[in-house]
Amino acid sequence: MKTIAKTSLLLIVLAGVGTIVFLGCGVPMRYSGMDRSEMQVSRPAAMPGLTKAVVSESPRPEIHHNTETYDRIVDNSFRLVTDHPLSTFSTDVDTASYANIRRFLTHNQLPPPGAVRIEEMINYFTYAYDQPTSRSPHPFAVHAQAASCPWEPKHRLVRIALKGRELDPTKRPNSNLVFLLDVSGSMGSPNKLPLVKAAMKMLVEQLGEGDRVAIAVYAGASGLVLDSTSCDRKEAIISALDKLQSGGSTNGGAGIELAYNVAVSNFIKGGTNRVILATDGDFNIGTTNNSELIRLIEKKASSGVFLSVLGFGMGNYKDSRMEKLADKGNGNYAYIDSESEARKVLVREMCGTLVTIAKDVKIQVEFNPAQVVAYRLIGYENRMLNKEDFNDDKKDAGDIGAGHTVTALYQIVPAGVKVNVPSVDKLKYSSSTTSTAADSSGEMMTVKLRYKKPDGDKSTRMDIVVRDDGKSIDKTSKDFRFASSVASFGMLLRKSQYKGGYTLDAVAELAESAIGDDPEGYRKEFVKLVNTARKLRANEN
Repeated sequence: MKTIAKTSLLLIVLAGVGTIVFLGCGVPMRYSGMDRSEMQVSRPAAMPGLTKAVVSESPRPEIHHNTETYDRIVDNSFRLVTDHPLSTFSTDVDTASYANIRRFLTHNQLPPPGAVRIEEMINYFTYAYDQPTSRSPHPFAVHAQAASCPWEPKHRLVRIALKGRELDPTKRPNSNLVFLLDVSGSMGSPNKLPLVKAAMKMLVEQLGEGDRVAIAVYAGASGLVLDSTSCDRKEAIISALDKLQSGGSTNGGAGIELAYNVAVSNFIKGGTNRVILATDGDFNIGTTNNSELIRLIEKKASSGVFLSVLGFGMGNYKDSRMEKLADKGNGNYAYIDSESEARKVLVREMCGTLVTIAKDVKIQVEFNPAQVVAYRLIGYENRMLNKEDFNDDKKDAGDIGAGHTVTALYQIVPAGVKVNVPSVDKLKYSSSTTSTAADSSGEMMTVKLRYKKPDGDKSTRMDIVVRDDGKSIDKTSKDFRFASSVASFGMLLRKSQYKGGYTLDAVAELAESAIGDDPEGYRKEFVKLVNTARKLRANEN
């Protein structure tokens, strides 16, 4: 594999309750909630240019009770077009939910409903959408298609698809990366810190001489393990990773402060400036309140430094917290359950993970009441926006990386089909029954998008019109059918009231018909997970 030139990484490791030594760092060590008398120090042999921070305290006993946390998800409901002609939401390229669901099913457990974010399941997979042409001024292309809905045949299913412009890895901009690594006691199990170290090494091996990495750690205290170092000295970076051990409580807030400070001090104008946070999310000292952490991340996001959140482990995993941090940090969120998943996120999809091509990407759909009675957006429940937010450039939204695909599905109740949706009383002082020429145009909807350049403050708008040619689901592309099967699987896992008459057997059959070219085996693996869920559900009855 060719070494890629250009990236500056800052690795920040979150170190254990009192076992960190910093020599020649130039960045002050911060202690929070830790007595120096509790520290055990290991002094490694000197390495030129290496700032040392070594945790030597034994990890705390492994947690055997489950304290994982997930937000409650309430399905988007059907909305009457006469009452709600606009649907507005923020894009999402996170994939953590699918990998986490896979972890549960691989361990023969059905995931909790709050772990099932359908948009992240759909967007885990790549699709063969056309990217923008070389003449397009936009960083991504937008496509839309309608077909019959598999789980409700009288309804229509509309897919809105975005494809980010792909980036030649050899032309990737220089990167200034800070790895902020949780080395607290809760990270002691094999699927946590050892996997974090393996994942970070994979990423370092992809970087070139123009890239820089810094490593910071946090636990009871936070500190700089390795100052910003050129990737022509990979042996120094990997050696620093190898020395990390777990121990202590978790002061994530202090680590975040330190990581951003290091990233800002090494900022590369026109380059990739990013903090990569690797943790189980179990912050238990310092700033632990979710709202305070979110405010901290929102404040840091204004620095121009983006955030990637990588989740690890099980038992005390704090999914809800990490998803919010990535959302507010102009970042992405992935769950790493294996070295294979680390390779997917940090090697095969490295440019998409690191290089942002558009930020604050918002979608607003306007429905034609002559064609659509009601609609509901499948997934994106925590990405919904007010209609006024679409034109508000101060409103934060999702970001898209190089080569990323984004898929959103709407379930549509077409004109002439009855739907049981509560409506409001007719208005006394105005009427919404006035028709326009657009009503009779045959258009189903108009999809409007807004986005900003990664370093911009003013948004650009794109519009596309969607018409329904009456196509059945079996006449659509493999990508359309596969995304539909993933969406229906998510609804069945959540026991959604909108799952219709579909079954897990039907999901597997639809997915099998749409595997197509699957070089990495991700779609075949999905079918296996559906069959695992089918057996687990059968055992419930």
